[in-house]
Formats: sequence, structure tokens, C-alpha cells
Amino acid sequence: MIVRPRPRGIEYFFVLRGSILPNIWIKLFTTIATAVVVTLSHGTFYHLKITLTTIPFTLMGLALAIFLGFRNSASYERFWEGRKLWGTLLGSCRNLTRQIDAFLLPAQSGNAEKLAEEQAEIAAMRRRVALAGLAFAHTLRHQLRDSSPGADLRRLLPAEEAARIGRLQRPAAGLLQGIGDDLHACLRRGWISAPLAAELDRSLSRMGDVLSACERIRNTPLPFSYAVLLHRTVYLYCYLLPFGLVDSIGALTPIVVGIVAYTFFGLDAIGDEIEEPFGTTANDLPLAALCVDIEISVREALGDRDLPRMPEPVNYCLQ
Repeated sequence: MIVRPRPRGIEYFFVLRGSILPNIWIKLFTTIATAVVVTLSHGTFYHLKITLTTIPFTLMGLALAIFLGFRNSASYERFWEGRKLWGTLLGSCRNLTRQIDAFLLPAQSGNAEKLAEEQAEIAAMRRRVALAGLAFAHTLRHQLRDSSPGADLRRLLPAEEAARIGRLQRPAAGLLQGIGDDLHACLRRGWISAPLAAELDRSLSRMGDVLSACERIRNTPLPFSYAVLLHRTVYLYCYLLPFGLVDSIGALTPIVVGIVAYTFFGLDAIGDEIEEPFGTTANDLPLAALCVDIEISVREALGDRDLPRMPEPVNYCLQ
């Protein structure tokens, strides 16, 4: 995600990092080159004059602008939904850590030695559940970006548990199942009452809902046929536009065609880029930074002092 101060005035014309121009410059260059050739030849090839009026381009451009606007709105909706889901996950991990710390209490015991032993077990369980919730966030990030969660699992979980989760096809779902099993064990041992256990289960359910919604966005792109139609129409419009303008504006044709092509190719490329919000391009969501934010929150609640630092944007890009 691009994190930088807003440019002012003419500075916008010199911004490259986060701009869509590096993704479309080849198409833009070839479109302008085509417009230059058409202008120099006055739309004539091999003594054949290609005459197009501006009327079909006006009608086609209006429809194309509406389609591009609709497509970009759908893409941005996916992007914003992804951001809201990760905000929900941040809150759920904080709530889980807070609840597991407040709700787990020793069962009634008259033996001071057994009570101390039980308190130590409860402290270990609190840390185990909180770190498992943190591991869930990191594992979800890896799942959405098709990377391996092994290093984070080994860092946050016991070796045997990390190996078991790492072998699963759906490790994030496996972590939630493991937290549920730990919650059941706490309930069975009398460390938590049934109503409070139900409250903890609601936090787990919200995390499961986030997982399912992220998988839906990740695995269900916008219909391919719609994208193909839009791409083809944009190309045809931009490459045929010089023939419709050359007789009316003459030498200004390459300039006008360049502006129109930049707008249409740019909107098309932006829709493609933000359609998949969980990737690693400059305009995607900063999942790694969000995971570090979650980790800081969880570890502070656990009383840890060796906390990670929030990552800084590199060349205005926060991953």
C-alpha cells in the first residue's frame, strides 16, 4: 500500500511510485505512435482513406466509461472489504487475548501447592491460546499470498504443534480448531464457566468468518468474460480513435489520443490491480504490517518486552 504525503499541484505529474503509468506505458506508447502515423498519413493507407466520424466514438466512449466505472467500483469494493476483514481480525485477536486472560481462573482448591501448580498451567494456557490466535493471523496472510507459514508457525507454536499444523492443507482452519480444543479443555477442567466459554467461542467464530470471507475474495475473481470484453473494447477504442479525430483536430490527434488512452488504459489496469487486494503489488493491502500490528497488541497484553517494530514504508510502499 502506498503511504506518502499527498502531492500538490504539478507534483502529481511527476509521481511514479504508486502510479499506474509503469504498468501501461508500453500500451500508451504504441497508441500514441499509432496516432502519430495516422496524423502524418492523414488516415490514408495505400491510397485508401479510412474515414470515421466522432459520433460512434462519443457513444462508445460513454458506454465504456460507464463499464469501467462499474468494474472499478466492484474492484474497490473487494479491496475495501478485505481491509475491513483485517480490521475485524485485529479486533478479534485483541479480544481473544483479553478474554483468555480475564476469564481463565483456577478451579476451587484448598491445597496451596496444587493451586500454585494450577495457576502455572493456566498461565501457560493463556499464552498458548493467545499465540495460537497470533499464528492464525500470520498463517492467513501466508495462505492469501501463497507463501509458506512454516517459519512463523515454528516461532509462535511448540515444535510438535507447528509441525502438525504445517502438514494441514488448511493450516489457518486447523489453528482455530486447536484453539477450540484448548477452550474445551479449559471448560472441562473448570477453569472457565459455560457462559464465558460461549463468549470466547464467539471471538473464534468471528475469526472463522474472517477466514471464510478472505478465502471467498481470494478464490472468486470477477467474471473472466467481463474482463475480456472490457479489455478488448478499450484496445479497439484507443487504437481506432486517431482515425476519428485526425480530420477534425489534425496535429493535436496524438496528444488527445494519449490523454484518452492514459485514462482508459489506466482505469482498466487499476481495476485489475485492486481486484486482488491480498497480493504484494504497491497498491495491495499491507498484510505484513497488519500482522505486526496484531503481534504487538498480543505480546503487549501477554507482558512481553521484546516487541517487534512496526515496519516503515520502503520507497513509499508498505507491505
